[in-house]
Amino acid sequence: MISLTVTALVFGVVFLAELPDKTALAGLVLGTRYRASYVFAGVAAAFLLHVVLAVAAGSVLTLLPRQIVHAVTGVLFLGGAAVLLMKKDDEDEEIRKPRDQSFWKVAGAGFMLILVAEFGDLTQIMTANLAARYDDPLSVGLGAVLALWAVAGLGIVGGKALMKRVPLGLITKIAAVLMLGLGVWSLWEAIAG
Repeated sequence: MISLTVTALVFGVVFLAELPDKTALAGLVLGTRYRASYVFAGVAAAFLLHVVLAVAAGSVLTLLPRQIVHAVTGVLFLGGAAVLLMKKDDEDEEIRKPRDQSFWKVAGAGFMLILVAEFGDLTQIMTANLAARYDDPLSVGLGAVLALWAVAGLGIVGGKALMKRVPLGLITKIAAVLMLGLGVWSLWEAIAG
C-alpha cells in the first residue's frame, strides 16, 4: 500500500533539490532544440532507472539497526544540505546535438545525458536515504520519480519562464533547509531511539 504522506514528502524534498540541478538546465536546453516529447521520454526513462537503483540501495540499509540508519541518513542529509548551500549557480553543461531529430536519437541523447550526469547525484543519494528512513520503497520511489519527472517536464517545457519568476538561489536555499531539517530530525531519532 502506498502512503500518500511519504509520497508527498519525498516528492517535495526531491523536487526542490533537483530543480536547481544542472540536469534541469540540460533538459531545458534539449527541450529548446528538439521535440519536447522525445526529450522527455529519454529523460524520464533514465530517472526511473536511477530511482529504482536508489530505492533498492535504501532498502538494503533497512537491514541495519534503526539507530545506525537514522544516524547515517542524518549525516548524509546534513551533508546534502551543505552541498546545496555551497553550490554555485553558474554551472553550465555543454550538450552535444544529435545528428538527426529521430525519436531514438533525441530520446537516446536525453537518456544518456541524465544517466551519466545523475549517477551518484545528490537526489539519488537522498532517495536512497528516504527509502532507508521510511522503509516504504513504493511510496518513496513513486514520490521521487514523480518529482524528477516534474522537474524534467518543467525544464523541458517551461524552464525559462520559471527561472524568470523564481530565483534559483531561493529554490536551492529552500531545498537545503528541508534537508537540514530532515538531517537534524534523523540524528535526534538516532540519539533518542
